[in-house]
Amino acid sequence: MTPQIGFFIVVFIILVIIFSSFVSVKQGTIVVITVFGKYRRILTPGLNFKIPFIENIYSKISIQNRSVELEFQAVTFDQANVYFKAMLLYSVLDQQEETIKNVAFKFVDDRNLMQALIRTVEGSIRAFVATKRQSEVLILRRDIVEHVKEQLDVILEGWGYHLQDLQLNDITFDDVIMKSMSQVVASNNLKAAAENEGQALLITKTKAAEAEGNAIKISAEAERQASQLRGQGVALFREEVAKGMSVAAKEMKDANMDTSVILFTMWTESIKHFAENSQGNVIFLDGSTDAMQQTMKEMMALNQMHAQPVKK
Repeated sequence: MTPQIGFFIVVFIILVIIFSSFVSVKQGTIVVITVFGKYRRILTPGLNFKIPFIENIYSKISIQNRSVELEFQAVTFDQANVYFKAMLLYSVLDQQEETIKNVAFKFVDDRNLMQALIRTVEGSIRAFVATKRQSEVLILRRDIVEHVKEQLDVILEGWGYHLQDLQLNDITFDDVIMKSMSQVVASNNLKAAAENEGQALLITKTKAAEAEGNAIKISAEAERQASQLRGQGVALFREEVAKGMSVAAKEMKDANMDTSVILFTMWTESIKHFAENSQGNVIFLDGSTDAMQQTMKEMMALNQMHAQPVKK
């Protein structure tokens, strides 16, 4: 081997060592470094340096959020089967060295971590549901989530993780229970509809009665006012007739004429009015001379009685 070839080999080895000394870590990832199988340190995102052939990359840990879907069954206090579909969101607690060591070395691999995490969540929910009745489960969705978070936070911190969120996307029961629940809801809706219909009918009848009462009051008031106006009209008519007769009698007296002519004229006008406005009704009048004279005497006596002064 010539010295030149040996020089190139040495340079190549040096370059390989130099390039293998630099490690590029992606954003959102932490690299765990070990030396001969023992934990040494962690590498943060960016360009890092490690000792070639001595420091080895043990694992790459993502500090981003992770999600997993769960499907499991629980039994309520009254022995009803409840089926859950949930979404679990979790992440590494923080980027501190002790936390990363727990994440890297607590479990053999991610499969064992997921198995422990899922079984822990299922056990916590089942323990909570076992104390509740099936009629209470649907309205305790938020309480179930808070209970699971409270139970898991301490456990997951020991593993180096933190539970971000737990969403119960679907809660169902056996078909028989679902059918009975639907019947209960339907019967409650029918009951509410009947109550609303009864109240609406009561309100309608009440309003109709109030309207009818108001109409009767208005009609009675209108009739009262009309009767009052008719009475006032009759009184005014009589007053005007009396005034007219008084003036006519005074003029007849000033002209030295008998006032009985006025009465005779009124008598004939009345008969004429009866004839014109009878509309087929039969009115019997005594048209003899004796009857007319008798009527004239009565009217003159009435007139003289009203003409006499009132004694005080």
